[in-house]
Amino acid sequence: MSKSDTIVLDGNSLTRAQLVAVARNSNKVSLDPAGLKRVQRAADFLADKVSCGEPTYGVTTGFGSNADKLLGAHRLRDELPDSRAHKPEGTLLEELQHNLITTHAVCVGKPFGEDVVRAMLLIRINTLMRGHSGIRVSTLEALTAMLNAGVVPVVPEKGSVGASGDLAPLSHLAIVLLGGGEAFYQGERMSGAEALKRAGLTAIRLSFKEGLALNNGTAQMLATAALALDVLERLLDNADLAAAMTLDAFAGRSGALRPEVHALRPHPGQVETAAQVRELLAGSTLIDIPYHLVPRFKPWSVEAWSEPEAQALSFDIGWDWVPANQRHGREAFYSRFLPFKGGKKHQPQDAYSLRCMPQVHGAVRDAWAQACRVIDIELNSVTDNPLIFPDAEDALFIEDQVISAGHFHGMPLALAMSYVKAAIPVLASISERRLNKLVDAATNDGLPAFLTGNEDGTDSGFMIVQYTAAALVNDLATRAHPASVYSVPTSANAEDHVSMGANEARHVLEMTEDLGHVLALELYTAAQALDFRQAMLNAARRLANRGGWQALAAKISNAPREDHAHYAQFVAEVKQLTAALASAGDFHAGAAVRDAHVILRQHISFMHRDRAMDGEVQTVCTLVQQDAFRQPRTA
Repeated sequence: MSKSDTIVLDGNSLTRAQLVAVARNSNKVSLDPAGLKRVQRAADFLADKVSCGEPTYGVTTGFGSNADKLLGAHRLRDELPDSRAHKPEGTLLEELQHNLITTHAVCVGKPFGEDVVRAMLLIRINTLMRGHSGIRVSTLEALTAMLNAGVVPVVPEKGSVGASGDLAPLSHLAIVLLGGGEAFYQGERMSGAEALKRAGLTAIRLSFKEGLALNNGTAQMLATAALALDVLERLLDNADLAAAMTLDAFAGRSGALRPEVHALRPHPGQVETAAQVRELLAGSTLIDIPYHLVPRFKPWSVEAWSEPEAQALSFDIGWDWVPANQRHGREAFYSRFLPFKGGKKHQPQDAYSLRCMPQVHGAVRDAWAQACRVIDIELNSVTDNPLIFPDAEDALFIEDQVISAGHFHGMPLALAMSYVKAAIPVLASISERRLNKLVDAATNDGLPAFLTGNEDGTDSGFMIVQYTAAALVNDLATRAHPASVYSVPTSANAEDHVSMGANEARHVLEMTEDLGHVLALELYTAAQALDFRQAMLNAARRLANRGGWQALAAKISNAPREDHAHYAQFVAEVKQLTAALASAGDFHAGAAVRDAHVILRQHISFMHRDRAMDGEVQTVCTLVQQDAFRQPRTA
């Protein structure tokens, strides 16, 4: 969506993509004329009922536990000692709405990012366009003008219990419309009155039910949830890319990705993940490589390479030969593979963090999809209270047209985000496990320990990168406890069950940042591992091409002596290995993995020996945050 596109709000068709465009790109919005007619119809209906003296919750009564207090025709407290100094403007009905906003704006903590607040404004405008809230067209237009002008209310992060809606944060949103509170304007924080003035806007006074229409809804939890899901969608693709790069770096196996496998357990996310990783690995000459072709890393030494073209290499390679008397019971295996042990373990399956990646990533993707379903419904729902049905033709009483219900209760969002909240550490954890396998010489299939040559014993390589990932995974896991299971009653127990959905969604949005960091660390590490794997294999191929079987035999640590009984067999089998390597093409990763690797290497070079890594870690985290690696999917 272009930044110049204006988004028309009608209360029925707002999408997550449009929300992101307004929140993060500051797209402008306009109001659908047909929707404004519905808004005016409800406002006129409400004004008519008030003029007739009909008692209506939140209009002619107090709120919450004050709902049994009917407003009178005049103020009983006009004779109080301080009444002259503090006499409010307007009627009691207007004072009720004004006080609702000013007394409810009591959040604490650092302010939400401007993208979250713009999303909150957008959501509130869209739901009010449904015409069931009683707000006037002029007030809705003022709210829209504030959004389009770039006036962003200061909304502290903490203070909503998620029912009755996000009362406190939405009051911070609305108070600026009244000329109160604080706002950001053109990057500067100032009073709400000053922000309106600089933007050429005028503060308004609220009419019947307008305070309640502005602050009684799920806009904070919905805004943070929708933005979190947008980030998570990108991170899911980055997770698949990181896993694909790691699988290529392992020269792993593709069987666990095959479509006929996943057709037997067709969870949608699992099927999609397997298909996407297959696509990322397309063109790889590392995946499913024969065991015998893969050498293991050996530290560089002066005698490592005699060939002039290999003198620049910073590593050595090697294999072990499997003598005939050690092949008993494995004849079928050695009829398919040559009897050499290099880097790849002779086993038909990869570790769970590689083999079960479609199941794990896919389950997280399914959690994301379920949350998206809930959020998409909520984006075009009415979430305030009471609800106004001005066109109810069979209504006999005001209660039939102004109905108190519970659409402000955030539990649908809270439980959906609890699901996502539990899924985020799972995705981070499997990423960290893959990273750990890459740096551990016992599990990385022949790569150097900590992915560094460490010839002199002074280098740590990528050792501590895994520590950071482990710390982040632990932190995410400790934050995954669902807020939605712990209700704390409010409003003198009138509001005796709340959702805590605002906390839930805020936590998820915050957690996506650390998830991105873990995935970035895996990509950073996998790129180093991939360079080693490709370099070692291609060095072996060049050695076979230019040095012949004798040069390759010199890399086999347990080669028999020439007078040994098995020497002739050894030579024959080394010649077979030499021919297999010499006939192989260039060893490389899948095309999409290579593209991502190139992007990373444009910013961070291969690490031959220890160097400062702090700036590189920040760089790769920024690249993931900016979605620099992700490529459009094929249709």
